[in-house]
Amino acid sequence: MNEEWLDRKSKEEGIYPLSKGVFYQVLKQGDGSSAQPAPRDIITVHYTGWTIDGRKFDSSRGETPLAIRLSDLIEGWIIALQQMHVGDQWKIFVPAEMGYGKFSQPGIPANSTLIFEIELLGIA
Repeated sequence: MNEEWLDRKSKEEGIYPLSKGVFYQVLKQGDGSSAQPAPRDIITVHYTGWTIDGRKFDSSRGETPLAIRLSDLIEGWIIALQQMHVGDQWKIFVPAEMGYGKFSQPGIPANSTLIFEIELLGIA
Protein backbone atom coordinates (compact mmCIF):
# COMPACT_ATOMS: atom_id res chain seq x y z
CA MET A 1 0.00 0.00 0.00
CA ASN A 2 2.77 2.47 0.92
CA GLU A 3 4.69 1.95 -2.34
CA GLU A 4 1.49 2.24 -4.41
CA TRP A 5 0.53 5.46 -2.62
CA LEU A 6 3.98 6.97 -3.21
CA ASP A 7 3.94 5.89 -6.86
CA ARG A 8 0.58 7.64 -7.41
CA LYS A 9 1.74 10.75 -5.51
CA SER A 10 4.96 10.95 -7.58
CA LYS A 11 2.89 11.33 -10.77
CA GLU A 12 0.98 14.38 -9.53
CA GLU A 13 1.76 17.81 -10.97
CA GLY A 14 4.27 19.79 -8.91
CA ILE A 15 5.84 16.70 -7.29
CA TYR A 16 9.56 16.32 -8.05
CA PRO A 17 12.00 13.46 -7.46
CA LEU A 18 15.09 13.50 -5.29
CA SER A 19 17.44 10.55 -4.81
CA LYS A 20 16.51 7.19 -3.21
CA GLY A 21 12.78 7.47 -3.87
CA VAL A 22 12.19 10.70 -1.95
CA PHE A 23 9.86 13.25 -3.57
CA TYR A 24 9.09 16.89 -2.77
CA GLN A 25 6.65 19.69 -3.45
CA VAL A 26 7.62 23.36 -3.06
CA LEU A 27 5.19 25.22 -0.80
CA LYS A 28 7.26 28.40 -0.39
CA GLN A 29 10.51 29.44 -2.00
CA GLY A 30 13.17 31.03 0.17
CA ASP A 31 16.39 32.79 -0.79
CA GLY A 32 17.73 30.70 -3.67
CA SER A 33 21.14 32.32 -3.29
CA SER A 34 21.53 31.31 0.37
CA ALA A 35 23.59 28.34 1.51
CA GLN A 36 22.31 24.78 1.57
CA PRO A 37 23.01 22.64 4.63
CA ALA A 38 25.70 19.97 4.68
CA PRO A 39 25.34 16.79 6.79
CA ARG A 40 27.47 18.12 9.68
CA ASP A 41 25.59 21.47 9.87
CA ILE A 42 23.11 22.26 12.62
CA ILE A 43 19.79 23.08 11.01
CA THR A 44 16.80 24.90 12.52
CA VAL A 45 13.41 23.91 11.12
CA HIS A 46 9.72 23.95 11.77
CA TYR A 47 8.06 20.72 10.69
CA THR A 48 4.94 18.60 10.82
CA GLY A 49 4.83 14.87 10.08
CA TRP A 50 1.93 12.71 8.91
CA THR A 51 1.35 9.12 7.90
CA ILE A 52 -0.22 8.63 4.47
CA ASP A 53 -3.65 8.13 6.05
CA GLY A 54 -3.47 11.73 7.32
CA ARG A 55 -2.61 11.09 10.98
CA LYS A 56 -0.31 13.77 12.36
CA PHE A 57 2.35 12.14 14.55
CA ASP A 58 4.64 15.07 15.35
CA SER A 59 5.01 18.83 14.89
CA SER A 60 7.15 21.73 16.07
CA ARG A 61 4.57 24.31 14.89
CA GLY A 62 3.45 26.51 17.75
CA GLU A 63 6.51 25.44 19.74
CA THR A 64 10.26 26.01 19.64
CA PRO A 65 11.75 25.11 16.23
CA LEU A 66 13.86 21.95 16.07
CA ALA A 67 17.63 22.59 16.03
CA ILE A 68 19.66 19.45 15.27
CA ARG A 69 22.67 18.22 13.33
CA LEU A 70 21.40 17.23 9.88
CA SER A 71 23.28 13.92 9.94
CA ASP A 72 21.31 12.86 13.05
CA LEU A 73 18.00 12.79 11.16
CA ILE A 74 16.33 10.12 9.02
CA GLU A 75 17.85 9.68 5.58
CA GLY A 76 14.81 11.16 3.79
CA TRP A 77 15.30 14.44 5.65
CA ILE A 78 19.05 14.45 4.96
CA ILE A 79 18.43 13.99 1.22
CA ALA A 80 15.77 16.73 1.03
CA LEU A 81 17.31 19.32 3.33
CA GLN A 82 20.64 19.32 1.48
CA GLN A 83 18.69 20.62 -1.55
CA MET A 84 16.84 23.33 0.38
CA HIS A 85 17.76 26.98 0.96
CA VAL A 86 16.95 29.04 4.06
CA GLY A 87 13.31 30.11 3.83
CA ASP A 88 12.23 27.17 1.66
CA GLN A 89 9.16 25.31 2.82
CA TRP A 90 8.67 21.90 1.22
CA LYS A 91 6.39 18.95 1.65
CA ILE A 92 8.49 15.80 1.33
CA PHE A 93 7.32 12.25 0.74
CA VAL A 94 9.64 9.69 2.32
CA PRO A 95 9.54 5.98 1.47
CA ALA A 96 9.72 3.68 4.49
CA GLU A 97 13.34 2.65 3.87
CA MET A 98 14.41 6.32 3.95
CA GLY A 99 12.41 6.87 7.16
CA TYR A 100 12.15 4.41 10.03
CA GLY A 101 11.95 1.26 7.88
CA LYS A 102 10.87 -1.88 9.71
CA PHE A 103 10.97 -0.13 13.09
CA SER A 104 7.80 1.43 14.46
CA GLN A 105 7.91 4.74 16.32
CA PRO A 106 5.26 6.42 18.49
CA GLY A 107 2.34 7.02 16.12
CA ILE A 108 4.21 5.49 13.15
CA PRO A 109 3.68 1.85 12.19
CA ALA A 110 6.65 -0.10 10.81
CA ASN A 111 7.24 0.19 7.06
CA SER A 112 5.39 3.51 6.77
CA THR A 113 5.73 6.02 3.96
CA LEU A 114 5.82 9.42 5.66
CA ILE A 115 4.88 12.98 4.73
CA PHE A 116 6.68 15.95 6.26
CA GLU A 117 6.17 19.65 5.81
CA ILE A 118 9.56 21.25 6.53
CA GLU A 119 10.51 24.92 6.66
CA LEU A 120 14.27 25.56 6.78
CA LEU A 121 14.73 28.50 9.15
CA GLY A 122 18.51 28.53 9.55
CA ILE A 123 21.86 26.80 9.20
CA ALA A 124 24.69 26.97 11.73
